[in-house]
Amino acid sequence: MSDESQIEIPPSFMALYLAPGGQKPSLPRAELAARYELCEDLAQMLTDTARNMEFSLGITAADVLARCLQGLRVEPAVVTVAESTWVITRLAELLNKP
Repeated sequence: MSDESQIEIPPSFMALYLAPGGQKPSLPRAELAARYELCEDLAQMLTDTARNMEFSLGITAADVLARCLQGLRVEPAVVTVAESTWVITRLAELLNKP
């Protein structure tokens, strides 16, 4: 069994690649898993940065998340617009922010 088949992709990420009413993602499983791992890794890596921004800049959590989202969308972007929104949503979860 390969490692990629053991990766559990959450429904919230899978939804980024489903057509309305569809059940099959528009990406092959291996590519979808790779995109998910990239986005999850980004969210995990941003946690310390986000905490430091909030503390050192004295800004709200919402401002931190907005700045992180803006940074993810700078060209050349590593993630799609939909993925960047997912990363920020996941980052908020990791930071225990609504």
